[in-house]
Amino acid sequence: MELTDIRPIVEFYHSKLAQVTLDFKRYLYPIINWDARVIGIKGERGVGKTTLLLQRIKEKYSNPDETLYISLDHYWFKTHELQDLVKFMYKRGITEFYIDEVHKYKEWSAILKNLYDELAGLRIVYTGSSLLEIDNAKVDMSRRQTSYTLHGMSFREYLEYEGILKMNALSMEELLKNHVSAAMEIASKTRILVYFDTYLRNGVYPFYKDAGQDFLVRLKEVVDTVIESDLPAVEKCTYDTIEKCKKLLMIIAENVPLQPNTDRLSASLGTTRDTLLKLLYKLDRAEILELLTVEFKSYKKLVNPAKVYLGNTNLMSALSPKLAVGTWRETFFIDQCAAVGTVQMPPKGDFLVNQKYLFEVGGEYKSFEQIADIPDSYLAIDGIETGYDARIPLWMFGFLY
Repeated sequence: MELTDIRPIVEFYHSKLAQVTLDFKRYLYPIINWDARVIGIKGERGVGKTTLLLQRIKEKYSNPDETLYISLDHYWFKTHELQDLVKFMYKRGITEFYIDEVHKYKEWSAILKNLYDELAGLRIVYTGSSLLEIDNAKVDMSRRQTSYTLHGMSFREYLEYEGILKMNALSMEELLKNHVSAAMEIASKTRILVYFDTYLRNGVYPFYKDAGQDFLVRLKEVVDTVIESDLPAVEKCTYDTIEKCKKLLMIIAENVPLQPNTDRLSASLGTTRDTLLKLLYKLDRAEILELLTVEFKSYKKLVNPAKVYLGNTNLMSALSPKLAVGTWRETFFIDQCAAVGTVQMPPKGDFLVNQKYLFEVGGEYKSFEQIADIPDSYLAIDGIETGYDARIPLWMFGFLY
């Protein structure tokens, strides 16, 4: 391989790096153990995985050519091999590589494992689609790597990204205990409910700033890319399966939150119940959907979901023709809480969080009637700046990460 062969890769890397600033970093950045030899970061399209890699390079290296950023969806890899590139650069002193879009490359896990085993001191940070089961790849990388998931922006991050307010995240326990004082402090500094309404429509994906008025169109295109490109790259999918995924998504978007009758829904798709469940869980893994189940949700045991939501409120804006306020509230709550814990369907109430805390979500006049006298029960109330006792402002659940 001649040095001139890699010029497109290096030029692409330099152009991407030049566009990145360190002004705002996603919540995951300081959590990552950057000293690990292999780091895997998965997440849905548009949440900022590429930016995160490039920010790390910019912060760590005064000379960017001491490392290399590689995007595996680059056309260069149509005629070149990843392992050849890494070995070529390694021999020239590059020992740390930042590899984007691994799901676009066949046998990526085997290649990374072999490189790890063969090249002493090699360090790799890679990203992939949220569809990837990183710890259950064909070649076991779990003993060699540290894995993370990057979720969409929280409401707290959105406020920081907009330059409105900067505040540390709250754990669920801190929020439940200290929500009154925290809400009073925040509400004294900004018109929190105005920004909350804006966030629900277009604040989950950082690219909303660049997209402007085209954001919802761009978001629809992201969803199409996930189904048409990312899904087939990870799973064996026929054209028929892709079309069924699209049809299923639109049925759900038109009826959120959907309480699925699996027999009727599978018949409308012209498929079996088992195939329907597989499609639902694939879209859930892609974070396009959020499945609410009674049992603890597992991708190995595909149980019937009790309710099906779109993955976040921005997706509601882009895909759903009807935007019921109750669905907005519930979608926001489950999206934010599921990023930091577990959310299940309880016998009473709306959501059971972390198998302990029971929540009802509603408007200003919501009462405790449905969950009265149940320990660890709370109301998440929309439309209020501050709460009291077990009545917590809904927007505060956007400060969990």
